[in-house]
Amino acid sequence: MTDLKDRLKTRLAAEGPISVAEYMRVCLSDPEAGYYTTQNPFGRDGDFITAPEVSQMFGELIGAVCLAAFDAMGSPAEVQLAEIGPGRGTLMADVLRMASLRPDFLEAACLNLVETSPRLRKIQQETLCGGPLQPTFRSAFQELPDGPLLLVANEFFDALPIHQFIKTADGWRERQIGLSDTGDLMFGAGTARLPDDAVPHDLIAAPEGAIVETQPTANAIAEEIGTRLADHGGAALIIDYGYLKTTAGDTLQAVYRHAFDDVLVHPGEADLTAHVNFEALTASAIKGGAFALSPMKQGNFLVSAGLLERAGTLGAGKSHAEQERIRDDVERLAAPDQMGDLFKVLAITGQEISFPPFDSAV
Repeated sequence: MTDLKDRLKTRLAAEGPISVAEYMRVCLSDPEAGYYTTQNPFGRDGDFITAPEVSQMFGELIGAVCLAAFDAMGSPAEVQLAEIGPGRGTLMADVLRMASLRPDFLEAACLNLVETSPRLRKIQQETLCGGPLQPTFRSAFQELPDGPLLLVANEFFDALPIHQFIKTADGWRERQIGLSDTGDLMFGAGTARLPDDAVPHDLIAAPEGAIVETQPTANAIAEEIGTRLADHGGAALIIDYGYLKTTAGDTLQAVYRHAFDDVLVHPGEADLTAHVNFEALTASAIKGGAFALSPMKQGNFLVSAGLLERAGTLGAGKSHAEQERIRDDVERLAAPDQMGDLFKVLAITGQEISFPPFDSAV
């Protein structure tokens, strides 16, 4: 039993069940035993590999889209380039490689990384050492300086706490985590309810046992991003796995040592995430005053942004084995049965502008 699991059991025995959101918060952020506090989640030595770790092409194409957004904004004399949850800094290093093709952009850009972990900050600093821009670290989105903003968030929102509600004969009741008769962690239905007017029309007739998830933390951040963009101008790219329309389903998952795990077995040692509701995220950004360009599946986004062309250039003159590796990377990033359909890309803007590969507003 992990120390965190032991402490959780003691807490539940004394105070009673907690929400799924609180469980996620404790497991991921506990100062002494939280996953992001103590583990090395990113890369081939961690629990999961994000798209920037798959291939440099991903970050380079994100960089190209950022440059297109910069042009659509009117190429301001100063722009705050920022990433929330920058992992090991790999994505931003690749973004800056592409940005280096535009000296005017580099002259205008101030680099900000929103990161709370001292350990990850050190890794990010090492990754970006010697690059064209050196980062200023921020502990919160609110600390970003005023002015036009270009924001990137890749696999950030999926780690934010969600609430789950389960359909019972007595309505939608919040799903909680408590103790079984044998002292093990278990799911159960609490007393808190999802108001009837908060249930999407399509889910009113859902069967008993159906689960619907809400993401108030993610929505609040999206609204804040929307307000910031509306007030100061700019654009944000949000890339994450999730669904385009609110639907029923339990998407809470744990990854432990590169394999899916029971979410209640290794608290603090396993990564906990949930699929992002892009319909709710988009509505929140618009509520904040921003405009949203229609979300795209990651595969369509990357191909439209030039993935195949970049792969061809990258593989030119390389060995057959290296070209095969590049083709495998393209498949992993863009194929429908891999990351291509599961991951979505949302663009938010402060003004009513568009830029490739986005061509229509919500």
